[in-house]
Amino acid sequence: MLTISETDIADLGSIVAAALAHSPTARALLADLEHEQVIPETAVQDYYTRNRDRFLTPEALRRGVDPYGEPAPTDIHPYTHVRHGIERELRRAAAHRAFFAWLDKARADVEYAEGYEHPGDPTHQDHEHRH
Repeated sequence: MLTISETDIADLGSIVAAALAHSPTARALLADLEHEQVIPETAVQDYYTRNRDRFLTPEALRRGVDPYGEPAPTDIHPYTHVRHGIERELRRAAAHRAFFAWLDKARADVEYAEGYEHPGDPTHQDHEHRH
């Protein structure tokens, strides 16, 4: 049985995580979507600039450098060292958004049999019931 990490469940939501855990086709689609994403260099640079606190060096953290203050340039990993990881993270996030959009479109016309609606789906009359 394939397991999904708790972080992925929190990031994706339980329904999407379950689909990915149990459907090789869903996983393949997500992988394809991730490969299709093009992240502009300006987006990667902007992320680095806006999130400097995420790139503090271990030495800076040990010294207690304020991540939201003005750390010295030597307290932050250089852009060239973290660029690839940022791009990978942004590509993955873009793929998740594309997957969510595909899933929403794919299930837009689905009609559930009475009693099988998802309890949190506000499109159903009885969306607050519990299974």
